Formats: sequence, structure tokens, C-alpha cells
Amino acid sequence: MSAADERVALTSRPSLYAFVLDRLAAEGDGGPPAGGYAAPEEPSLLGTGPWLRGGKAAAAVRAALGRLLAGPDTPATAEAIDRSLAELPVRTGPLVGAVLSLPLDDVPAARRSARRLVRTGTTVRTVSVGLALLLRLGEPEDVPALEALSRVRDLSDLAVTALERLDPRLAALRRLDVRVSRPELRPLVDGILYGTARDVRRLLLRQPLDVRIVNASQARWIAEAAGLGGLLRRGPVDPRLLAQAGRLLVRMASPREERAEILRYGGAVDVHELVIRRACALRPTLDHAAVLLSLAVDLHSGPTRMLPWREGQREQLLDAIGALLSSTAWEGVYAEAGADAPSAVRRRVAWLRYTAGRVFRAPEPPGRLRIEVLSRDPADGEQVETRILLDGRPLVPEVFGRGAGNTPEDLLDAGCLVATEEPREVRLADAWCCEGCCGALSVTVVREGDEVVWRDWRHPARLPSGDPAPELPAYRFDAAAYDAELARATGDDGWSWPARTTGRLIGAALRERPEPLARWDCVLVHASADGRDPDTAVLWFHYRPGTFEGEPAEKGPWLHFVWRLPDDGTPPAVRAAAALHRIEREDPRAYAECAGGSR
Repeated sequence: MSAADERVALTSRPSLYAFVLDRLAAEGDGGPPAGGYAAPEEPSLLGTGPWLRGGKAAAAVRAALGRLLAGPDTPATAEAIDRSLAELPVRTGPLVGAVLSLPLDDVPAARRSARRLVRTGTTVRTVSVGLALLLRLGEPEDVPALEALSRVRDLSDLAVTALERLDPRLAALRRLDVRVSRPELRPLVDGILYGTARDVRRLLLRQPLDVRIVNASQARWIAEAAGLGGLLRRGPVDPRLLAQAGRLLVRMASPREERAEILRYGGAVDVHELVIRRACALRPTLDHAAVLLSLAVDLHSGPTRMLPWREGQREQLLDAIGALLSSTAWEGVYAEAGADAPSAVRRRVAWLRYTAGRVFRAPEPPGRLRIEVLSRDPADGEQVETRILLDGRPLVPEVFGRGAGNTPEDLLDAGCLVATEEPREVRLADAWCCEGCCGALSVTVVREGDEVVWRDWRHPARLPSGDPAPELPAYRFDAAAYDAELARATGDDGWSWPARTTGRLIGAALRERPEPLARWDCVLVHASADGRDPDTAVLWFHYRPGTFEGEPAEKGPWLHFVWRLPDDGTPPAVRAAAALHRIEREDPRAYAECAGGSR
């Protein structure tokens, strides 16, 4: 087909919007298939590339669309945009990104063009441009078109993202319908989509909400689509519903995903208020205490702290949780678990006791810096993280938001935050995936006279929401206050447990004296507890030939080893000493597991 013939094909095709409406009308209540409709096959003028990227792609989009989007709202303009996009050598993802940052001199004209593109566009690329503009400029009258186009597989994510700003509940319904297929969740999703409020309440009460079944995004979609605040207000107080609402809030604040979903939940403040003010209706059990304390941990120093609270509201809710958990009725929950209790129960009770002490009773340190080693409910396998507050604000969620603060082993045990006259870059947090994928938060720490300075911040330019990340100034701390707070946080190991303490003691000894490993051409990487089996200490180390002679080849062959030491009831200090003694006597490569390396 010639280029001219392809242009005729583009302009003679029905719009994607008309295609969706026709399919919906034809299928009636049956609705679209799972995942949505596949867009009709499209002709392409692009061939196989080459594709423009980065700044060149953005410049090409501006040149192709800037004038047209500000032009008259006519079929001829829409046809010209269709042709320009068909010939533009930019993939759809970078194209949408460029449109989202496109300067718009005439907003009303751009909005009119967006609506025409969405309703008359014949290709996924053309409609995607209209959706990207409506993500910025959409109004309530655009909801029907966005909802219809969310049923096209290649447009669903962008259409629902645009819909979220205008109708969060409808957007959540579309997300649940398209994104959730797990059989454990589907009955609740179908109840929300097709049932009554009574059905939703009944199914929600029966729904397991542990982290292996419901992630942070799904928790938000369930809360939005089910109208969680309305369910809590309807009828007498139901302790079972309160507990489930609390679990959904805990899930939403999890740092395991690319962004804190709690900050995107419009009902977060209201539902926190409803759950916490009525929490006295809950039975004093370990599970309920864990839910309430996890909420408190995030109110204290997590992303929940950043919600738009009324003055004093957050502090009052924290006080309410603290008063309830310290009341006589709940004191039995804090009783130390006996030696015959399962190790998971012993860890959970120890977490409850330590964390309540830090969140509710620990004095505020003097100065601008506060360091807290905290985690949420260990039954969920949540990471123990080093939380840093600067002037009372949680640093990692506020300026990075893509994961938790790094572990205390990485930041405190290894002495990374110790300030010297030699500047040192410290990585405070990694993205939940990895630094190479979504970045990290790093800062340079240096001692200057009687001050410690954090400067030269490095982090992604934008938050997960797409908003620009805050520009951080150099922070100056009184050196004495800084050293005192760092020493307090480093010396407080009440958050640890036997297997983790064993790993940390091994790591500390090998950092102070690396020779036992080095004699086998090995170097320590990390020592802690196994993330999947908390009752097992783990030592990670690399084998690099030449390490003992002090000349390891940076690009030479290497192997990664893991040595696991299950907790056998031996005191951590004794267990760590025995492990170090074995490393000195026997080559650890002989009894550790090889877990990767160079080819």
C-alpha cells in the first residue's frame, strides 16, 4: 500500500470511540472480554524505525503538534493531527510522555482538540494524544468518553489514569475489572462491580487481606470502588469491618510498590478518623494490635504523615491509638510470648513492645535530625527500614517515594552516616525494584567544623505521581546533636531478633577485621536475616581472585555466595563467634551456596 493509500485508510476508518460504542451495544450486558477489546488492526507509515528518543522525540512532538493543537476545532485539524502522528517516528510511550510536558499556550483550544481526538481518532496513537491531554485538562463532561475508551486494551491504562482525577470511584471499578484476576479476590471484585452495598459488605468481611493476596494498588481500588467510608458509616459499628478497613489502609501505605497508594486515596484522612476513633470496639487481640500499631507507625514517620491533616488531627489520632494499646484491656497483648510459642508469634510480640515504645513514648531528639528504625507488622514480611525525619518531615516518602529507607545494617551498622572531613556519598533509599530501574535517593555527608552538612542530593527529578520532586537545600546540623542522635539510633537494637542479631554481629566483625574472609579471596557483601525465613541468619559474600593479595580484578571473574545459619536457640553472640571461627579455619566456599556470578 502506498503512503497515499495508507492516508486514505486512516481517514476512512471508524473512530476507536465509535468502535467501542458499537461493540458495547452489540454485546449488551456481556461486556468486553477480560483485559478489554483489542483495537482494530491499524495501517502504519512508520515502518521499523529509526525511532527518535529523549529530547529529539520531545522536540519532534512539539514541532508536529504544537501549532495544530492550538488551531481551530475542525475535522480538517483532527485529520492533520492524525496524519502528523502517523508519520512521526516516535513510539507511543515517549509520544505520550512528550504530550504530558507539552507547553500549552491556549488551554481551551488544546482541550477542544483533545476532545475531538478522543472521539474521532482512528488510531491508538491519535487517541493516546487526546487522552494524555485530558489527563491534564479533562473535566467532568469527559468522563463518559474516558470510561468507554478504558475498555480498549491499548488505551485502558491511560484512560483510567485520566479518569482517576475526575471520578476516582469509576476509575477504581475499571482498574479492578481489568487488572484483578486472582481467584481469591475475584468474588469481592464481582460483588463490587455487580452487587448491592449489602453484598459488598458481606464479601469484604470474608475477604483475606494479607499482603500475599492484596497489594497496595488493589487495596486502594477496593476502598475507592466499595465506598469504604460510606460502608463504615452505615449502620452500627461493626468491629469486623473496622479491622478490614484498617488492613486496607495498612496495605495502601506499603513501601513495596512504586508509590505510596495511601497518598492517592482521596478518603484516606476520613477513613483513618473513622477507624481509629471507633477502635475501642475491637477485641484486644494480637492481630488487631498489629493493625493499629502499623497505622501508628505510618502516622508517626511514614507516608501517611504527609496526608492533608487538619492542624493537630494526626497527633490526636496517634495519641488515641497509644492510649488504647496501653490501656488495661490491652495489656495482655503485650505479655512476652513463652518459649514454647511459635517463633513468628514471639517476633511479633517483641515488635509490638519495641515499636510501641518508639512511636508513643520516645522523646523527641534535639536538633533537626531524627532517625528511627521501624517496620510495620512483621507477619506481613515488611522490611525493617531506617526512617529519617528532617525538621519533622519524613524524608524518603516526601522526596523519593519509590521504596522504603535502606536497612539499618546498610546505613547504621556499616557506619555510612558517620560524618568525617572527607565527603562521602550515602544512599539512603533504593527504589522497590532496583536503583538501575527507578533510581535511588543519595546525599553527600561531610563534617565542616562544628557542623555536619548533607548536600549534593541525587534523586529522580519527578515523584511517582509525576509532580516535580522537591529541590532539597544543603542541611546543616549541629555536629554534637548529630553525633548524639546517630549514636542513639545505632546503639538501639531493640528492633532486632536472634537470627538477625547473629547476622549483624558476623557482619560487624568482618567489617572491622576482613582478613578471615579475605584469606579465601572473599569479601563481605551483607549480613542479616533471610527475608523469606526470618529465623535464619544469612551471610552474602563475593569471591574475587586476588583479594587476599589486595589486587582483586574489578572486571575479572567473580562468584556470589550465600551462607545460611538457621537459628538453633544458641545466643546470637555465641552463634556468631562460632561462625567466625569456622570462616577462619575452613574455606566458606565449601559450605556456602553459590548463588551466581560471572560466566
